[in-house]
Amino acid sequence: MPGASLDDLAAFAAVARAGSFTRAAAALGTSTSNLSHTIRRLEGRLGYRLLQRNSRSVSATEAGETLIAELEPALAAIAGTLDRIDRGRTQVSGTLRITATRQAYEAVIRPVLPAFTAAYPDAVVEVLIDYAYRDIVADRFDAGIRLGEKLEQDMIALRVGPDLRMAVVAAPAYLAGREAIRHPRDLIGHRCINYRMVGAGTIYAWEFEKDGQGLDVRVSGPLTFNEPDLMLEASLAGLGVGYLLDHEVAAHLASGRLVRLLADWTPPFPGFHLYYPTRRQMRPVLGAFVEAVRAKR
Repeated sequence: MPGASLDDLAAFAAVARAGSFTRAAAALGTSTSNLSHTIRRLEGRLGYRLLQRNSRSVSATEAGETLIAELEPALAAIAGTLDRIDRGRTQVSGTLRITATRQAYEAVIRPVLPAFTAAYPDAVVEVLIDYAYRDIVADRFDAGIRLGEKLEQDMIALRVGPDLRMAVVAAPAYLAGREAIRHPRDLIGHRCINYRMVGAGTIYAWEFEKDGQGLDVRVSGPLTFNEPDLMLEASLAGLGVGYLLDHEVAAHLASGRLVRLLADWTPPFPGFHLYYPTRRQMRPVLGAFVEAVRAKR
């Protein structure tokens, strides 16, 4: 409608509904003169009268009746939408989208889901298992969980787990009759199980450090995966040397199914962090999830 603002139309609806400028002005929190000026301005822009006025009452003209019949449902729908949005500012509801690796899901998200979903039945947690580093703003995620050493500097990050270590492992059957692995460069002569970083499109170079000196080794072998669980299965089957998180292989080391190698070359590094772009106007569903994770630490 040319020349008609939503505020002016709402003012007209209030006067038509109340049948009085005085009562409508009180409901809108303005003066009678200001309201009268608003209606005259609206009528001037539209080019026809909307209200008949006399000393005792106000009533809608035929054009005003036609307009109010369409306007009232629209204003009610807008008010309902604004009310739902306002409730959403305080109620823990809606969909929470999180990007995480499988290891991060198992370590951080899965332990809090039973209590979180029970406490907030109107919330929906959507988890995308992904090993690439996502732009959570561009991809419309609320938060992500990744290793702390890889986070971008402009992210707000909450530490949600202890330091981690990598472990170079192999099955006894694989090691039998092969040359010992005493230095990371010795891996070049062995069949190793590679990890492909799908997001970067490259094969991961195994990272080592000792006495403050870092060393990256690009290994080769018959198998490449983008899923750590498959790398573990291949290592247990004696198909090659694996490079996995320490806690993922701990039980197999204890049982003797795997042997740890180069332990002095794999120091701890920052563990999982939950990260998100800003604290300003944080959605309640994200705030509740952050608190649930914080309480579980």
